Amino acid sequence: MPNAKLTVSDQMGREMQVLPQPKRIVSLVPSQTELLYDLGLDAEVLGITKFCIHPENWFRTKTRIGGTKDVNIELVKSLEPDLIIANKEENTREQIEALSHFAPVWVSDIVNYSEAFTMIRSVAQITGRVAHGQQLLAKIEKAFQQMPSHPLHPTAAYLIWKDPYMTIGSDTFIHNILSLAGFENCFGNSLRYPEITVADLQEKAPEYLFLSSEPYPFKMKHIKALQADLPQTKIHLVNGEMFSWYGSRLQFTPGYIGELLESIV
Repeated sequence: MPNAKLTVSDQMGREMQVLPQPKRIVSLVPSQTELLYDLGLDAEVLGITKFCIHPENWFRTKTRIGGTKDVNIELVKSLEPDLIIANKEENTREQIEALSHFAPVWVSDIVNYSEAFTMIRSVAQITGRVAHGQQLLAKIEKAFQQMPSHPLHPTAAYLIWKDPYMTIGSDTFIHNILSLAGFENCFGNSLRYPEITVADLQEKAPEYLFLSSEPYPFKMKHIKALQADLPQTKIHLVNGEMFSWYGSRLQFTPGYIGELLESIV
């Protein structure tokens, strides 16, 4: 039967049936939207979120179905998807359950490089792009094998938000990339994205403080403000996509980390 469905499991352990080569895909995750593009898909992807900025031509031409936390369920339904790509952290359980009533929703759950690798392989398989996936994974694997790390393993803190300041715990993908880059997370004894204060940073006294470009767009003015309170800490702006996007952008992460280390060590 040409339209016989396949039984697959997502990274939450949920089983579902999908077509061998889905033709109407909606992506609710920016990094996985970019992955779909790099797997050679185009016309098959109908809907993306307003935060799916890569690739630019998709951002301009694909139907935007809301944000990652406020998906327009009825708009997604009107697209008649045969596959929806979501993520445990990026999307809400309530919306995933609502979407599951009319389409298979494949949910990723990623806190480290290994799980990202598994996700890419799985998405390539369920979208019928196995060869593209293998080529992409080979590039990523080679890049990470050559990825440099800080030789002294200094302490570091990484901020993702302001008012209140928020950092990263040990069960996050950013923590894993930070560790692979050779840094010791000052807040590694915390989980998820804890709120912290300047006093907390002063107590930890990290050797490095990284201010991410997303989700909060930190700028030079924020470095100046924090530097006054942390005079001994080396504070730098970093590209948040390179630390937190766990799709095909990973092929560029090691090169970025190398350039970062050259500029700060």
